[in-house]
Amino acid sequence: MEIVFERCAGLDVHKETVVACVRHPGDGKRQRRGEVRTFSTVTRGLSELASWLQSEQITHVAMESTGVYWRPVYAVLEDQFEILLVNARHIKAVPGRKTDVRDCEWLAQLLECGLLRGSFVPPQAIRDLRDLTRFRKSLVHERTDHVNRIAKLLEMANIKLSSVATDIMGKTGRAILEALIAGQDDPEHLAQLAQGLLKKKTDLLREAVTGRMREHYRFMLRQQLKLIDALDGQISELDAQIELSMLPFAEAYRLLQTVPGVAQRSAQAILAEIGVDMSRFPSAAQLASWARVCPGNHESAGKRQPVSTGHGNRWLREILQEVAWAAARTKRSYYSAFYQRIRARHGTKKAIVAVQHSLLVAIWNMLSKSAAHEDLGADYFERRSKDQIRRHHVNRLKQLGYEVVIQEAA
Repeated sequence: MEIVFERCAGLDVHKETVVACVRHPGDGKRQRRGEVRTFSTVTRGLSELASWLQSEQITHVAMESTGVYWRPVYAVLEDQFEILLVNARHIKAVPGRKTDVRDCEWLAQLLECGLLRGSFVPPQAIRDLRDLTRFRKSLVHERTDHVNRIAKLLEMANIKLSSVATDIMGKTGRAILEALIAGQDDPEHLAQLAQGLLKKKTDLLREAVTGRMREHYRFMLRQQLKLIDALDGQISELDAQIELSMLPFAEAYRLLQTVPGVAQRSAQAILAEIGVDMSRFPSAAQLASWARVCPGNHESAGKRQPVSTGHGNRWLREILQEVAWAAARTKRSYYSAFYQRIRARHGTKKAIVAVQHSLLVAIWNMLSKSAAHEDLGADYFERRSKDQIRRHHVNRLKQLGYEVVIQEAA
């Protein structure tokens, strides 16, 4: 096959070692040959690896995205070489002697022929922001798990607080939980702790908090509340650090919050996943394809087969789904009209994915042009298809036996 990169290397990364293969150009008499060496993954070993690749005049390096083991290797080499971080699934899709050669040799051979496609790896500042937002999301999920455990614990004690209070960790719920831990079990006293709108439901609260709270349940409840308080403190610290990390991207941060359904947290999460440099994605369609929020493509013999969207960046898809639902519920907005239009024909699930795709396309254009979001309006489709709508209603009236005369309004 045609050689695309004359001097390249393939890295097989493990936890304690990294095996490197460099490909040397031939001299007319000899064919291209490869040299293989093994290095330690400690800092000294990675520095030796970088020095060896430089001495061999390597320009391009390929390695698989193996867990988190690739990250320190990438950090050492990214400023010195053109690195392709490759999905292992893509390598397996290329036919060849995969089982008869070392992984690093196979990577180097595929790279020199231009058969590898690198994954999207954002700059260091975005990667740091991504670590923070993902960690925060994990802590929020963990906090939710503990709140659910408290709800189950109250059910075992036959206390139906969640049947009256929507949020058992709200002001009223927290006050009642603290009183239960302190040993207070008088329903009248507990009902008087209601605040806000729950003051109108004291009778229901009195019935709901009458249960069988034993000392064992009090101990378990106390431990769960301590964990939730600790998580709340960690989440607050992360929020402050994320705000500091967002300062270099203040303009993009502001622009994203002009999109319906996008607030501070979602804007931070989206920027952490896709970055601010849209030149990494040549078009909005390629960004949507990378995120897997576009229709799957499976056509054979002129027939299109139904196929799922595939597995993309789960962190980005999760936040896009939240944003899409918020945008679809925004009154008098384009996304609300778009959601209802798709939902009527294809159902709720496909409609919300379509809204995600539309939002991501809009975000790509906003960040590419540094422009704020402009909503097309809830009547966009009516304005675009004015003639079609007119013909439809005229034909319906004619079918009902009416003679229709259309006259422009003065």
